[in-house]
Amino acid sequence: MNNELEKIRHSLSHLMAMAVLKKFPKAKLAIGPVIENGFYYDFDLGKDNKITEMDLLKLQKEMKKLISQNIEFKKIVAKDKKEALKMMSGEFKKELIEELPKSEKITFYESGDFTDLCAGPHVESTKEINKDGFKLTKTAGAYWRGDEKNKMLTRIYGVAFNNKKELDEYLEMLAEAEKRDHRKLGKELDLFVFSPIVGKGLPLWTEKGTTIRRELENFIIAEEIKRGYKHVNTPDIAKIDLYKKSGHYPYYKDSMYSPIKIDDEEFMLRPMSCPHHFELYLSRPRSYKELPLRIAEVAKLYRYEQSGELTGLMRVRSFCLADSHIICADSAQAKSEVNDVLDLIEYISNTFGLKMGDNYSYRLSLGDRKDTEKYFKNDKAWDEAETILRDVLKNRKCKFVEAESEAAFYGPKIDIQMKNVLGKEETAFTVQYDFVMPERFNLNYIDKDGKEKKAIVIHRSSIGAIERVMAFLIEHFAGAFPLWLSPIQVKIISVGEAHFTYCEELANKFKSQGIRVETDLNNETVGNKIRKAVSEKTPYMLVIGDKEVASNDLAVRVRGQEKILDIGLDKFITNLKKTIEDKSLTLE
Repeated sequence: MNNELEKIRHSLSHLMAMAVLKKFPKAKLAIGPVIENGFYYDFDLGKDNKITEMDLLKLQKEMKKLISQNIEFKKIVAKDKKEALKMMSGEFKKELIEELPKSEKITFYESGDFTDLCAGPHVESTKEINKDGFKLTKTAGAYWRGDEKNKMLTRIYGVAFNNKKELDEYLEMLAEAEKRDHRKLGKELDLFVFSPIVGKGLPLWTEKGTTIRRELENFIIAEEIKRGYKHVNTPDIAKIDLYKKSGHYPYYKDSMYSPIKIDDEEFMLRPMSCPHHFELYLSRPRSYKELPLRIAEVAKLYRYEQSGELTGLMRVRSFCLADSHIICADSAQAKSEVNDVLDLIEYISNTFGLKMGDNYSYRLSLGDRKDTEKYFKNDKAWDEAETILRDVLKNRKCKFVEAESEAAFYGPKIDIQMKNVLGKEETAFTVQYDFVMPERFNLNYIDKDGKEKKAIVIHRSSIGAIERVMAFLIEHFAGAFPLWLSPIQVKIISVGEAHFTYCEELANKFKSQGIRVETDLNNETVGNKIRKAVSEKTPYMLVIGDKEVASNDLAVRVRGQEKILDIGLDKFITNLKKTIEDKSLTLE
């Protein structure tokens, strides 16, 4: 982030707090940091006070008045905690001060008659802020410190740029992103829903949404089998001892569901599948001739994500991961497998029309040698593993960034970072190098010399979590999926009642060829039926009237095209099947 822009955004968060306190004098302040493209501030407004759309406009107007007053931002350094606590009222600020290390300098910023606990930076005065370069955008609920056990606060978001032009460009992008938002399109296209009584973060998939999921799962399973993966099926629960053995418990304890007691034993919904796959590997002695052994599964997993972190399909509590664990004989074999995994990931990404650099990028996630609580202590193993992953990326001539303290506790990883419509990155796929689990599970094999040797494990997700990739694809295609993924590939529209029988016969012919078809025989105008099919983003529409019944030819409306295609039935079916088989991104 541009440092000057960061100062502007940070200063605006303070001005927003000033405006809120003018309207709600009894409001308690929490935190107001800079975020990507803007800022927010969290407030405890009291149970009876809420921020409306009109309030946002009024607060924004008040902030512009404050900007016009050329208010200076003055830095104040407290002598010690005692002085800092005297300067700052409010339970949230006091909690933050109390937690600061004794050696840390405690700073405040004063702007007019408003003082806030803050490390900065800020502009020298509000004359540096373009009052037409910001906008308050929305409110949301947010738990104090992100913990759902704490009080729910009101969070007010704003965006800010250097000038009105930059702001308008960003708001245009936001408007486009809103149109593509997978949560909005998921509802409009009838793909998935959430139910409060089922629970937060637990999506319910409709027939149409399930069709897309099934196509994705079939695609990845078929491709993986071609590449030598052995697909298995393992249980959704296991004894807690399994996760203690792997070390995931207690590392991931906070994101795991509570144990379930059955017959004096404790079971857990599985948050990952690797321990299950390792037990499969250990079911019999293994020879070097079997390695690399690629164990794969589209595995149902469960993670207790914090309520505030749940976002549509991007972050859920129940999901299916296209998971695999590759048991390798040595580091050379592991290096080769990592390279092959990246080949697979790039093939999959290309199939969806996703381009490296534009849509996704590589991140080498490293450990922190000093953090022995989070990371397994073995400097030599970490160095070797990180070097191998780095070499793979360099040899492929991939651009990548390195990120310390982003590794798994058992080894470094390559993260494939996917960009959403707002340009925000999320981890879509991962390739992880693991030198810990072979020790914990005693994953050995018999070498050609008859001696037992320790294996190396590569964890990888080829298509990531189905739910998350669905969110990416809905937004990427704006709901207009390529033919092979479209839940309904052909919509047959009758002109009148006299054409119903032929429409049904036609639908059966498509079904017999494996083409997903739906008929619209409702008593509505043809225009209304077409508009409905367009809103559903159906790839092909067939309008059936007297001419089509008599000729056996079709008048085909292609999604996104104005012209009508006249084509024979057999040829149309042949073209459809080829487009589906090729997984073409365009409609013929």
